[in-house]
Amino acid sequence: MARGGGGIAVIPTSPEQARNRDTHYPYRADSYFQYLTGFTEPEAVLVIVVGAADTSPQSMLFCREKNLEREIWDGFRHGPEAARDVFGFDAAHAISELDSKLAELFANQPALWFAIGYDAGWDRRIATALNTVRAESRTGKRAPATIRDVRAELDAMRLVKDAAELAIMRRAAEISTAAHIRAMRFVAPGRFEYEVEAELLHEFRRHGCEYPAYTSIVAGGANSCVLHYVGNDQVLREGELLLIDAGGELNGYASDITRSFPVSGRFSGPQADVYSLVLDAQAAAIAAVRPGATFADPHEAALKVLVQGMIDLKLLSGSLDAAIEAESYKRFYMHRTSHWLGKDVHDAGEYKEGDHWAPLTSGMVLTIEPGCYIRPADDVPEAFWNIGVRIEDDAVVTAEGCEIITLAAPKKIADIEALMRDARAH
Repeated sequence: MARGGGGIAVIPTSPEQARNRDTHYPYRADSYFQYLTGFTEPEAVLVIVVGAADTSPQSMLFCREKNLEREIWDGFRHGPEAARDVFGFDAAHAISELDSKLAELFANQPALWFAIGYDAGWDRRIATALNTVRAESRTGKRAPATIRDVRAELDAMRLVKDAAELAIMRRAAEISTAAHIRAMRFVAPGRFEYEVEAELLHEFRRHGCEYPAYTSIVAGGANSCVLHYVGNDQVLREGELLLIDAGGELNGYASDITRSFPVSGRFSGPQADVYSLVLDAQAAAIAAVRPGATFADPHEAALKVLVQGMIDLKLLSGSLDAAIEAESYKRFYMHRTSHWLGKDVHDAGEYKEGDHWAPLTSGMVLTIEPGCYIRPADDVPEAFWNIGVRIEDDAVVTAEGCEIITLAAPKKIADIEALMRDARAH
C-alpha cells in the first residue's frame, strides 16, 4: 500500500472446503494471508489501515471467537485477544463483527486494496460495504475513490525471500531430498506407483512437513511422458524408467524436486543417453542463474543443449537454429525450464517487467527442470519409446550465482545406480 495518500487493505484467508457430507479437506490458510500474518486458522481476515504520513499503520485481525465447546470437537482456537497478543496485531475482533465494521473502516479512506475478482462472494461483500458508505455521503462520508489489486504489491514482496524464509525452504528441501532417496531405495519391479508414493508421504510427514506441496507424481514407463500424471496406480516393470516429481511443504513453504531413474536399478543405453542429455541441459541452466541474468536465461541455456542433443540422437533433423525457430523440439520438450518457488509451488511474482523478462536478484528462488519426453511415433527410434526424463532442483539466487538446495538427492547416473544397488544388497 502506498503510504503517502493512505488507504485500507482487506486480505481474507481461504475458506474451509467440504470433502463430503461430514468432513472437510485438510485446511490450509491462503498464502497471501499466511505470508502477512502467520495465522493459520480458518474464518479470518486481515485489515491494514494506513493513515496520513504522521500516523502509524494499523493491523487488525478478525477471527473466530474463543469457544471451549467447539475446541472439544475441532481443536484449539486462539480467539481475538490471544491472537492479537501472540501474533502482534494492533487490534483483533470477532469475525462476526466484520461486516458491520467494514463500512466504518472504509469511510473516508482514499483507496481500497483487495484481490479483485478472486472470489465472487468476497467481491459482493466488499461491494455491499462500499455501497453502505456511499449511501451516507450526505453525512460527509466518502467511499474509497480507487480500488487496486493488492496481489500486485504482495507478489513483488513475496518474490524475494528473507533469511527466515530461506531457512524454512532449505529445511523443506532437506526433508524432500530424503524422501526421494527413500523412494530410490524402495523401488523394484512389481511394486506399484502408489507404494512408492506412500514412502514419500511417510518421509515428508515424519520430519514435520504438514502436507505434500502438491500431488506427488509417481510415473512409471509410459506415464513418465505425462507431465502432470497423478494416477499413481500402475505396476512398475523391469526395463522402465520411473519419474518422481514430489516435494513437501513445511510451515507454508514448498519444495519441488524431480528425479528420473530405472526401476531395475540400471539405465539401459537409450535411457542413459536421454538422461545424460537432460542432466547436461540442467547444468547449463544452473550456470545461467546469477544476479543480473533474466528469468529466461536458464531456459535458453537448457534449450540449446536439449535441441542439439535431440538432433544428435536422431530425434530431430536439421540445424540447431532451425529446430529452435520452428519449435519442432516441442514434441519432446513442451514446458519451460523454471518457475518461481515459495509459499506456493508455482509461487507469486511476475515473470516479465513490461516486455522484458524479469531480472534475477539475490533472494529469489526458482526451479531448474528441463526434460525430454519421447512417446511412440513412426519417426522415432523404438529404443527411445516411453522414455520420459525430468530432472528438477530448487535454486536460490545468491550474490555469487546460485545455491542448489536440493543437491542431496542423487542425480548422476553412477550415484543413482550405486544407491539402488546398495539398497538391494541390504
